[in-house]
Amino acid sequence: MSASLATARGEHSDLVVLRPEGLYCPAGGFHIDPWRPVPRAVITHGHGDHARTGMGEYHAAAAGIPILQWRLGEQRLHAHDYGEAFTLGAARVSLHPAGHVLGSAQVRIEVDGEVWVASGDYKRQHDPTCAPFEVVRCDTFITEATFGLPVYRWPDTGEVAREIVAWRQECAERGEAAVLLCYALGKAQRLLAELARHTDRPAYLHGAVAAGVEVYRRCAVPMLDTRTVADEAKGADFAGELVLAPPSAAGSPWMRRFRRAQTGFASGWMRIRGNRRRRNHDRGFVVSDHADWPDLLRTVRETGARRVIATHGNTDAIVRALNEEGIATGVFATHYGAED
Repeated sequence: MSASLATARGEHSDLVVLRPEGLYCPAGGFHIDPWRPVPRAVITHGHGDHARTGMGEYHAAAAGIPILQWRLGEQRLHAHDYGEAFTLGAARVSLHPAGHVLGSAQVRIEVDGEVWVASGDYKRQHDPTCAPFEVVRCDTFITEATFGLPVYRWPDTGEVAREIVAWRQECAERGEAAVLLCYALGKAQRLLAELARHTDRPAYLHGAVAAGVEVYRRCAVPMLDTRTVADEAKGADFAGELVLAPPSAAGSPWMRRFRRAQTGFASGWMRIRGNRRRRNHDRGFVVSDHADWPDLLRTVRETGARRVIATHGNTDAIVRALNEEGIATGVFATHYGAED
């Protein structure tokens, strides 16, 4: 635990502390999204930096179990409905929607009347593919800060979907494929759901994206119709088609199947134009599955937390801003990534 979080009560009285394996609840005897093997883990969602193999048992939101089964394989999984209270050790625990991806959850922990909430990753924007974020009142709120700088403010995702459709049409007029790079879990499915409101023309998928899309379809999430690039005949012309692929596909041999193509990248990082230039993409589309700066601050205020702990991301700015508001704020140095 960082020195900035030391309190008069002492570390032992905190409901969540930082251990070498990850965030740990001493009263409950469990870790939250640990990055090393532990006997008991509570998992907020299925992204690889939060859900890892090697745990003795896993507790997660029921809506996210299909994703964990896909990402982790056969494991000892315990499913809990949102809002359902269950007991781990001396802690009363419940999971609440985080709005990040399908099945994502915040972890509410109550011990002797004190309440802490670990948010995991979250967003406040509308997302047709997952349950919306639920504000959970608490004494201490552990918040992510992936985009914890004032410059990060998100446009309406429906309007961005219109821009993507228009970009595909521009590519069609030039005889090019429109290859949109996006993360395979959460982002791709959200884009397909948003695009379905603006077009009925199917999109093509890289195999790594198709696997996750199939998991969402099995969970009855409505999305645009899709086809798989690999299923098309060799030499097929993808001019004028929208193709969704993971960021790792950029510059790879897989891109050679498109005679001519433009690449776009859908991410919150595209809010900074220099990021698009450095990544050498033709277009950048600002779509994030994390809270932007205004929503980070709004969320903290709405929880009513007297104390806040920021985790991964741009923590310095949010710590400074909240401290100026009179909210005691410190940092947990975690191993979570910046996938978006």
